[in-house]
Amino acid sequence: MEFIFDGPKDGPIFLFAHGAGADAESEFMTNFAQGLAEKGIRVVRFNFPYMQQRKIDGRKRPPNRAPALVEFFSTIVKDLNQPVYIGGKSMGGRIASMVAAQGDEELNNLIKGVICLGYPFHPIGKPEKLRIEHLKDVTAPLFIAQGTRDKLGNQEEVATYALEKEVELLWLEDGDHDFKPRIRSGFEQQSHIESATLNSFKFILNLTN
Repeated sequence: MEFIFDGPKDGPIFLFAHGAGADAESEFMTNFAQGLAEKGIRVVRFNFPYMQQRKIDGRKRPPNRAPALVEFFSTIVKDLNQPVYIGGKSMGGRIASMVAAQGDEELNNLIKGVICLGYPFHPIGKPEKLRIEHLKDVTAPLFIAQGTRDKLGNQEEVATYALEKEVELLWLEDGDHDFKPRIRSGFEQQSHIESATLNSFKFILNLTN
């Protein structure tokens, strides 16, 4: 198991999981991880088993089934055995929230907060297939940064969901699933990523102090 570390060794730890299609070293993952690291957070990136295999043989393959991903992520948290924040990009954030929703007392004592970047509230084109049922079981504080026109859950759609009041949402104007806005909007992807980074840092800082 290989980890990618960013940030000071004595900083609060954030276990950062990748999305379904891009690995832990993708531009988005690296950009966000280094941004948090510069603010004093110890960011730990890793690849899920199917992505580890892809890096070995170069063959694209679908993600492992959700239960296997949840077990894999849960094992990392337990093996580390110290207070952590967990989260991820898209699928990685969803899996992190599922890890925190299991009702496992050991995990609940270790997980201090969950951060989701571009949460996949539903598959593209299938708004009826919601992925929010387990969120009510997440006992740790939950922060979600989302583009307002994300095809996996835009602002209008999410406004109709019965989310817990405790869920902290940051809406990034005109951003898509990767926080990228249209040119005519006047916004920039990098500024949106920086905004998500700053708010994630504040989320962690508030829970650490």
